[in-house]
Amino acid sequence: MKAIHLPLVTHLHHHDLDPNKNRVPVVYAYQDVKTSKKSNRLGEKLSNLLNIQKNDPTRSNLNDIHEDKANTPTMSPKEDISDRWCDIHGVQEWEGLLDPLHPFLRREIVKYGEFAQATYDALDIDSFSEYCGSCMYNSHKLFDKLGLNKSGYRVTKYIYAMSQIDMPQWLERSKLTYTWSKDSNWIGFVAVSDDEESRRIGRRDIVVAWRGTVTPSEWYENMQRKLESIGHMDSKVEHGFLSIYTSKCDSTRYNKSSASQQVMKELKTLVEFYKTKGEQVSLTITGHSLGGALALLNAYESAANFPKLPISVISFAAPRVGNIAFRDELYQMGVKILRVTVKQDLVPRMPGIVLNESLQKFDDLTGTLEWIYTHAGTELKLDVRSSPYLKRGFNFIGIHMLETYLHLVDGFVSSTSTFRSNAKRDVALVNKACDMLVDELRIPTCWYQLAHKGLECNSYGRWVRPKRHPEDIPSPTREQLL
Repeated sequence: MKAIHLPLVTHLHHHDLDPNKNRVPVVYAYQDVKTSKKSNRLGEKLSNLLNIQKNDPTRSNLNDIHEDKANTPTMSPKEDISDRWCDIHGVQEWEGLLDPLHPFLRREIVKYGEFAQATYDALDIDSFSEYCGSCMYNSHKLFDKLGLNKSGYRVTKYIYAMSQIDMPQWLERSKLTYTWSKDSNWIGFVAVSDDEESRRIGRRDIVVAWRGTVTPSEWYENMQRKLESIGHMDSKVEHGFLSIYTSKCDSTRYNKSSASQQVMKELKTLVEFYKTKGEQVSLTITGHSLGGALALLNAYESAANFPKLPISVISFAAPRVGNIAFRDELYQMGVKILRVTVKQDLVPRMPGIVLNESLQKFDDLTGTLEWIYTHAGTELKLDVRSSPYLKRGFNFIGIHMLETYLHLVDGFVSSTSTFRSNAKRDVALVNKACDMLVDELRIPTCWYQLAHKGLECNSYGRWVRPKRHPEDIPSPTREQLL
């Protein structure tokens, strides 16, 4: 019998804050070309076990398809959904709209997802920058810089957050001695629909977008696995999430008031202003990963302060946030929650991988358990394997990335249909900060970065770090005036 050669090669790339490095853990398996039929069968079993994508002839023309789309617009005309905004807002819990996914709803989910993505794309994560952890642009030019100038929304407020517990993986810090802030980070923004967009969607829509963590692989390890009371009833939420949302300190420049206080003050101003004008107003809160958790806390507080305001949450890859009482209170207050998840993503299973809502089946024996975590809302579950453009295998970072989620939403038709061929969103966006696209597309990994990594050639021919424009420098005074 011939010897079986089955080398299993594993490449684990370091998870680094530098977006220009390959920080994706990928497992490759290959077989010797001289293996026997038995070894081939063994290789197939190993490939299935590791979920490795084998050569697939149906993928051979992917690059041709991608190039054919290069000359087509990434956006189709916006539909008037003013007579359906209640359904799309989740008044009927999105019944009949998710499977198959209604085109109007798909477009709105992507719209809010792109607001959440903006909180990553505009974040200064250069540890050698004195403004590391801030937004690179002022609020008036944010959407223009990120290609969202046709979104129909304008930013009205930036939100800053800090934490009084050690959660280093969400807080970006500069290596320099003198920086804009040693304690706070830019965590999101408030925006409002303009007149044209408000007519299209049927109401004045206020949006709050929350940022998640830059390195999602490690935030769970730093999380405090502890439930803390919120409100006046039995509701409890994860201690680390609540700390980021409510922490403040008089000695800081940007968090003399907490993220909670900043956003609620702005919401109160906007809601009162537009209601005084006799307009229908809604609040839509979005976020990815940690941002999805903060979105739920924000929705809970907003519902308590604006009891008659339609409030919905559209989150992506959000972890569990609180206990069953917290979930039930959200329902009682009328908050509508749509959770977009990916089957292969581990973050939505945290915290409470063991002690979670599945224990409810034992209520007769245990009674109501106040100390277990549970998800809230309606779930739209996607599958990486549905897209012919995505690599297979265990790729924790790539699967969790918001751009991967938006790609899958854009291509999802139904649980029984294939990836839609007329998907509009640019496939190349998936690889902005990871390595998820199949090699046939020839899209570089982690390609999203500043030109020359932020350096500029000055008049003397020296490559230097340019000064930020004065209006883009974070200023607590300026933010208070916006």
